[in-house]
Amino acid sequence: MTLDPIHVDTIARIAASIAGTVDDTDHDEHALAAWELLDPLRENGRVVVEPLGEQALRAAAVDDVALADRPFPTTHGLDAGTLNPTGFKNGLLLDVAQAAMASAPTDLDLHRSRSLVATVHANDATREYGTDWQRYDEGHSRRQVLHVPEVGEFADEVTHELALYLAESSHALEHADSVEDLLLLDGPLYPKRLFNWESRDPALAEATKEAAPQAFVENYVRLVERFVERGVPIAGFVKNPTSRFLVRTLSGKTPTPWTDDAALFTRLLERREERVDADADAGDDPAAARDESDLTFTSWFRSRGSSDEPMSVDGDAMGIERRLAPEAYEVTFCYLYDPRTDVTYKIEAPYAVTRDEETRAALTTQLLSEVATERGPPEAIGKADELAKIGAGEKTAIRRKFEETFGSESRMTYDRLRWDGED
Repeated sequence: MTLDPIHVDTIARIAASIAGTVDDTDHDEHALAAWELLDPLRENGRVVVEPLGEQALRAAAVDDVALADRPFPTTHGLDAGTLNPTGFKNGLLLDVAQAAMASAPTDLDLHRSRSLVATVHANDATREYGTDWQRYDEGHSRRQVLHVPEVGEFADEVTHELALYLAESSHALEHADSVEDLLLLDGPLYPKRLFNWESRDPALAEATKEAAPQAFVENYVRLVERFVERGVPIAGFVKNPTSRFLVRTLSGKTPTPWTDDAALFTRLLERREERVDADADAGDDPAAARDESDLTFTSWFRSRGSSDEPMSVDGDAMGIERRLAPEAYEVTFCYLYDPRTDVTYKIEAPYAVTRDEETRAALTTQLLSEVATERGPPEAIGKADELAKIGAGEKTAIRRKFEETFGSESRMTYDRLRWDGED
């Protein structure tokens, strides 16, 4: 059923009434004030964000940077896809994640390899499902079953996150030596949601102690060490940045009328063409006035606050032994804006990679060139995403296999019925 025209018109009138209460003419001024406060930004007297080198907002012509010589001849991308937590009428809750690494240019043997993790949660604490890694597919891939301890109301989240991060980090470590020039993780550099288990909710922190998230975080610490020791850059390409750390920290110092950090940087990086006709129709599509000739991006920053604090110099890394100087693990970041799609990306890399100005510039050039060419995430990230994704039809088939094996039906929810059907 579709909306009748009268309802569409009414929604438009609602939008008009809301628009009359919103005035963002001073948001550019607020954004610039926030930008200046990042040099450095303090929270409770502690520096939590500071520039690496000169702080600047920059632009690169799309056509020029797309054709630029790329510093890294090959790139590798890593991603993991999941079934999503599925409960069964026999009391089991499980999720399945598969991780894949892709390369550009293509390496078919590498693309064939998978790391498959099934996490199992049961209210019966006497059950034990954990196994060591086992090979399959003629040795190209491996699988593991992981028993998730009783975590009560947090079962769905814990079951999902442990499967995702174990598959991703283990696959990256197994194939680390295949990467010769650059590895891009599809997402943040570290598993920030695991860091948040300790700080977000005391009940969650207590419930997840037995799950030992440190063991999963340690894989990422070792991954950074492996790449630093080999002299190969590693970075995370965040397609949907959601952090609110900066706008939250800045809120007591200057107006921050943005929902998250990406919205702030979008305001800073988006550029509009000046209208030749000052009396142009105000009803024109505002996107038509966007200057799409350049990719815009920020300089790099070091971050030591919020979910980046555990890996900072004065963080505890969740008790994990760090074999390099603590500062080597610190998260550094920059934001990149593509006006053609109106999308803002965040790039993260360890300080051990970006402290060298030449390496920092090479990484920036590489990602600008790839985004300009792909009109989206870098090619290796796109390939890894396709390899790791578990489609709707595959999810249905996997659930049916589990039902046959368990002799128990999966628990249907209305959302699953709706969204799986639509997919």
